[in-house]
Parts: sequence; C-alpha cells; structure tokens
Amino acid sequence: MMRKEAGGVLVLSRGEIERLMSFGDYVEAVEAGFEAAAEGRAVAPPALSLGVEGGAFHAKGAALPLRERLYVAMKINGNFPENRPRRGLPTVQGAIYLADGENGLPLAIMDSIGVTIQRTGAATAVAVRFLARSNARTAFICGAGAQGGVQLRAVKHACPLERAFVFDIDPKAAAILSERMSAELGISVTAVPELAGARDCDVVVTCTSARRAFLGPDHVRSGAFIAAVGADNHDKQEIDPALFPRATVVVGSLEQCAEIGDLHHALAAGTFAREQVHASLAEIVAGQKPGRRSAEEITLFDSTGLGLQDVAAAAVIYERALERGAGTRLPLA
Repeated sequence: MMRKEAGGVLVLSRGEIERLMSFGDYVEAVEAGFEAAAEGRAVAPPALSLGVEGGAFHAKGAALPLRERLYVAMKINGNFPENRPRRGLPTVQGAIYLADGENGLPLAIMDSIGVTIQRTGAATAVAVRFLARSNARTAFICGAGAQGGVQLRAVKHACPLERAFVFDIDPKAAAILSERMSAELGISVTAVPELAGARDCDVVVTCTSARRAFLGPDHVRSGAFIAAVGADNHDKQEIDPALFPRATVVVGSLEQCAEIGDLHHALAAGTFAREQVHASLAEIVAGQKPGRRSAEEITLFDSTGLGLQDVAAAAVIYERALERGAGTRLPLA
C-alpha cells in the first residue's frame, strides 16, 4: 500500500513515547506480534551481538505487517553494566529505526530505552496470562533495577496479584522499589533480604544482570511460573540448569535462547535438550501449542527480548505519533 509521508524522518523522544503509550498498549502490540510470527506473517531473524571492552552492542530487527503496511524495525542498544556506578549513565542506551518494508522509506527514529523496558514487561504479561495459574496471587521479583518495576506491573496486569516481594543484592534499591510499587499498584510490596521467600510465591521473575545462576529447584514450588528475563547475552545467567528438567520450558525464540538465554547454559551443562522445549510463546498465543496444562507443573519462560517485540511496539508508536502530531521531522536528504 503506497502512502505519502510528510518530509523527513520522524524523531521521537522517550518523553513523547511515554505520552503516546500505556503499558496495556504495549501488551496488546506485543501479543499481536507474537501471533503474527506464529502464523508466518512476520520475519524475526536472530540477534547480532558485538562485544567491546566493558559492554556490548546488540542489534535486533524484524518485519511485521500492521494494518495493510509492512513495517521493518532495527534496534541497536549499547549495554554497559558499569555505566551507572562509574559514569552516572543508564546501563542500556540506544535507538530504534523504523522503515516501510515495501519500499525502504525511513519513517522514524526513536529512543529505545523506554520501549525496551516496556515491551520486555509486555512479553512477561503475555506469558503470565498463558503460563501462570489463573489464581496466582503472590509474586517474587529478583532484581530492583530498570526491569524490576515493569515486571511487577506486568504480573499485576495479567493476574489478580495481592502481594509481592522484591529481592536485590542492594537492599536499599529493593526498599525503594517496594515502596514505589506499593503506592502505584495498591498492593503490599515488601523488600526481603534473601531468596528463600520465592518458594512461597506463585510467580517468580528474575530480571538481574547476574553472571552466575542463583535461582534453583529449592527456590521454586510446585505450580509456580518463572519468567527468566535478565539473561540477554552469553555471559549472563540467572537460572540453575538443574531447574530446567523440572519445568515446562517456553521460549521467546528457540534459536536465540539456545544462543544467549538461560537455556543455553542448561544445554551446555547437559541437563536439558532443545527437543525438550515445549513451545515458543508465539505458538502458545496463536493456539498452536497448549499453555499451562496442570496446576502442579512448573512453567518457565526464557525471555531474551526479540526484534519482533520492538517492531510491534514501534509501529504502534509511529501511527499514534502521526495521529496526534507528536515528534520532530528531521530531513535526511
């Protein structure tokens, strides 16, 4: 479908994007993206990683048809774990480039930090809906960084959460996040000093920058759902490989999780095989594979973040911006 765009690329700041999108909007966009992928209507190749001293750059791209238009997005993020303590900068910084997939026309360049945070949480919300018990009431969040708040918001969005706990190696960070999320969500959110409490919870989310596994079989009870969010490169690890054979494992992308997710550590340890992965989240969303099958099974979602999630969100952001006159036009020619 040919469209005439106003001159120049639309540049959107983080603040402008926040005014255009609610968390529910991200959940809706990401779920639609997963469904399109399962039905063969989207293209989502593996991510590219480029390591540098002190950090790495990750490039993720995908193509997705939305309302009779094919959108293509490429996101490049720099991930430098020591940025905040050493330089006062965010751990993750980057941008998303959005284009028309039918003719290559550049459409928009937008800040990626907020989009990455929100679309990552949105994938967890979708996973909770299909993989957690319908009567889940308690959640345990491991990690009080940038993802901690949105992951708790995601769980609350998808199930009738009544109480939550936050653990972090920095107790002050856990206390600050707990107080903020208690006020935002209107439920009891408590900072805790150890992981032992995870065993008492229905939903457990790991969203840290850990490089050694810390969540093992002893931390998870029968019927729990685990969202493993933090491992997004070869060096990161949160889930003990011994936990994998006890769980029904669902992935964002089998190839990507086998390369950089917690799954790849389980494969390397020999505790799990690719053939044992139950499904991709896209297959479950599209009804091609079942989600949770019993109240007793442990379900585990290995979430490494996909370009598919980025293009799904960026396309909606762009269309909202056009409707509301947001952003700044930047001529490239």
